[in-house]
Amino acid sequence: MFAVATPGRVLKRVLVGRAMRSDRLGDTLLPKKLALPVFASDALSSVAYAPDEIFLTLGLAGGALALTNSWIIALCVVVVMLVVVASYRQNVHAYPSGGGDYEVASTNLGPKAGLTVASALLVDYVLTVAVSISSGVQNAAAALPFVRGHEVIVAVVLIALLTAMNLRGVRESGSAFAIPTYLFMVSVLGMALVGFYRHYFGDLPQAESAGLELAPEPGYEAIGGIAMAFLLLRAFSSGCAALTGVEAISNGVPAFEKPKSRNAATTLLLMGLIAITMLMSMVTLARWTGIKYAEDPAQQLTRDGVPVGDGYVQETIMGQVAHAVFDNFPPGVVLVSIVTGVILILAANTAFNGFPVLGSILAKDGYLPRQLHTRGDRLAFSNGILILAGAAIVLIIIYDAEVTKLIQLYIVGVFVSFTLSQIGMIRHWNRHLRLERDAAVRSQMMRSRVINAVGAAMSGTVLLVVLATKFLHGAGFAIAAMVVLFFLMLGINKHYERVRAELRVSDDDLDAQMLPSRVHAIVLVSKIHKPTLRALAYARATRPSKLEAITVNVEPEETKALQDEWDRRDIPVPLKALDSPYREITRPVVDYVKSLRSGHPRDVVVVYIPEYVLGKWYEQVLHNQSALRLKGRLLFTPGVMVASVPWQLASSEGQEERFDGPTAGSVRLGQ
Repeated sequence: MFAVATPGRVLKRVLVGRAMRSDRLGDTLLPKKLALPVFASDALSSVAYAPDEIFLTLGLAGGALALTNSWIIALCVVVVMLVVVASYRQNVHAYPSGGGDYEVASTNLGPKAGLTVASALLVDYVLTVAVSISSGVQNAAAALPFVRGHEVIVAVVLIALLTAMNLRGVRESGSAFAIPTYLFMVSVLGMALVGFYRHYFGDLPQAESAGLELAPEPGYEAIGGIAMAFLLLRAFSSGCAALTGVEAISNGVPAFEKPKSRNAATTLLLMGLIAITMLMSMVTLARWTGIKYAEDPAQQLTRDGVPVGDGYVQETIMGQVAHAVFDNFPPGVVLVSIVTGVILILAANTAFNGFPVLGSILAKDGYLPRQLHTRGDRLAFSNGILILAGAAIVLIIIYDAEVTKLIQLYIVGVFVSFTLSQIGMIRHWNRHLRLERDAAVRSQMMRSRVINAVGAAMSGTVLLVVLATKFLHGAGFAIAAMVVLFFLMLGINKHYERVRAELRVSDDDLDAQMLPSRVHAIVLVSKIHKPTLRALAYARATRPSKLEAITVNVEPEETKALQDEWDRRDIPVPLKALDSPYREITRPVVDYVKSLRSGHPRDVVVVYIPEYVLGKWYEQVLHNQSALRLKGRLLFTPGVMVASVPWQLASSEGQEERFDGPTAGSVRLGQ
């Protein structure tokens, strides 16, 4: 018999592709050339908005502060990134299993620290998708007017497309995203080379906003001392958005081709060097072209002392740099604008690779539902992908796809994981140094420990700065989400531990091994038809200690007719009618079953329910739910087993070939 493809199955195959065998898992592993766009798109795309965040914050105190201090802030961010990249190169060699920061913290600092890291990373992954997609949509709205006003809908559609791509598997999504990611790198680095060339030959024009004046916001006109230091720290914490996504490679080591650790470490170094080069290039070109960037451009930007007003459209820093560098080459501006919007959208793909893997590890350890550890048709962790997409869509709807609101929730989570991970690595090296005797190996371990110690100190300092400068601006909500997720995972783990303890067989527990004293079999009867006769035959074949049929006396006339037909057919099983003055079906049966075990705890009662299987989804509404209700009640009755005896109707023929799971029609009690 050939399987009949349903519309749902056809759609699934079109979107996801054909299912892959488990032994083809090795075919999904990534070479470095594909791993870079898959895992580094988030870190690389931050070049498109990290400079904006630096200039935006410094611009609160006026244009002079932004031009004189932006390169210092960017340089501090670069130093932090170099240290973090060097630290994570130690991580991928020491812990290549893919647990990343979670595994490092759990192994060296304890389960609570590991859960803290996991909750921070899970929240950060969701924010990565929400921020990246929203930013990409806002960039698209600048070039595509029809998008403006419909940002939320467009963002949701884009997340759905990314979800479908990732459900097809890591390798396929990497192949699809490789060209745009590499094109973004080539475009930005090419623009930087052209800009540097034109600057040194005195041919680099000023940006469109260079002729404007950037006035400080009210309250920032004459800040100094502590207030100025706080503003610089806030700009630094905003610029640290460039570090998001660095940890993704540490969490995705299992997806690399062998040698996994070496390939992951190499990819991590490449990502760091490329991101640093692009970030410093953008900040430098922004200073050279005299860009003025304001949080409230309509009021802060002035021309001859007069605000430019709401009619002024402030482009992103990358957009303004592109217009200045390619002032005589419009295709260059268009190319940079397009690839920037695309990479911002694809940056979300980093989270689509990190979140499901981390979720599967947490599920394996008993902190998240077991379903997250199951691979889908294409050997991807499909449930994790769908949960991530759903959470990001909710955030986008709540915050109306506005990057300025979402970005405030960002960063704090990743620095929580950075800090605890590096502290865990210090303890990792301390533990191994106590056992290692080889001088060369000890020397290498001590160098690694120094790198991780510097990384811990630096990331911890940045975390404190982020908390101090962004807590009231939105980071507090992200921390609250982490706390909720932390206790939720603890609760899930306690549930699994409680179930495991209840099911564990001890040496003294003999009840589970002993045969029951007696088996009392009951066949439920509503009328005499084929399902009933099959249930009676199956029950008799098990040779129970006692067998009887019962019916519920709801309509006396029908019950009397049933008993007469029973006797006329000479069925060799006694039939008992249970009274039901209130016309209930479930309660009389449950009460009767309980009475059979009263005083006989080692007896077992088996209830056989004759059922027929419906093949069409709409047929189930024509039948009552009494079998489902009765099963539900009996499942909670100790010492009782329920045996369904199905009778397939003609409409159900071939359904098992069409569906992976249960048939479309519910199994109903034969009435």
